[in-house]
Amino acid sequence: MSAPTYKLFCMGNPLLDMQVKDSGALLEKYRLKANDAILAEEKQFGIYDEVKQNPEINYIAGGAAQNAARGAAYVLPPGSVVYTGSVGDDDLAEQLKIANKREGLDQVYQVTKGEKTGACAVVITGHHRSLVTNLRAAEKFNKSHLSSPTVAPLVEGAKFYYVEGFFLTHGVESALELSSKAAAAGKTFILNLSAPFIAQFFGAQLQQVIPHTDFLIGNEAEAEAWATANGLPDPKDLAGIAKHIAALPKTNASRPRTVVFTQGAESTVVVASDKEEPKWYPVTALSDDQIVDTNGAGDAFAGGFIGALVAGKTIDEAVEAGHKLGSLCVQLVGPQYKWPKVQIL
Repeated sequence: MSAPTYKLFCMGNPLLDMQVKDSGALLEKYRLKANDAILAEEKQFGIYDEVKQNPEINYIAGGAAQNAARGAAYVLPPGSVVYTGSVGDDDLAEQLKIANKREGLDQVYQVTKGEKTGACAVVITGHHRSLVTNLRAAEKFNKSHLSSPTVAPLVEGAKFYYVEGFFLTHGVESALELSSKAAAAGKTFILNLSAPFIAQFFGAQLQQVIPHTDFLIGNEAEAEAWATANGLPDPKDLAGIAKHIAALPKTNASRPRTVVFTQGAESTVVVASDKEEPKWYPVTALSDDQIVDTNGAGDAFAGGFIGALVAGKTIDEAVEAGHKLGSLCVQLVGPQYKWPKVQIL
């Protein structure tokens, strides 16, 4: 039996988001702030078992690249997107699979025996949310998984590849494996900066992957961090930073590098190395009462954008799809999308 052919292959740190509403007791018990995002310390490790006991808990397949992969799956026909990353051999991994199946995303996880699946406890108090993350098995991904009998045919069959910046903190060899193969085969590799600290502290890893990157996605804070880390003259000049990155050396010089920087509700800028001028795309603003939660909006944009690219749409159409999916996301709690599906493409 031949392996299925997916158009888009995504890789990142899979996390199970465990969302619960709270009156403030959990915040006090685990010494959390109402509106914050932290990596769990030992004093917070017990929160994951505690929130599991909440009968109203909501499980969402999380992690930046998995959020984007779910977004791409949302806008594309069934069977278009597959995702990989490392999980443990536990019930949280099974919850991830259930959550993905519900949203039409297929996965080929590496199961790391003896490890717990990465998790993010999401404590919601009113309009605030406190995120407590423990990466656990997500940091244990091994490059050999990409050449395993199950996964290798999926890597070979894909035309587009997407990797989150967070993955570079531990998995640069795997990212290089995908990106260099894509460049050599004339396929499309997409990288997301993901967070300012990636550009600040993992510049060496970025510099290894950027030459193979066809599309780079980030936001204004990540662009500023890149500019500061690389000594650019104006860390607020989004178009200038994008132009600098677009012009960096490229392995597959036959196609331009395109850089996309979002700014939340402000305009998105796109710069391609074969174009002289940047192009700005306005965002259709929502009213304050329509915005429920902005967490995951950047991943939603990425999902809509890359989904449109996979569907053969133009850059203009891809940005529009990203904006639409981002808009849907911020009207829900957490990185989710509306069901029944809204037509994006």
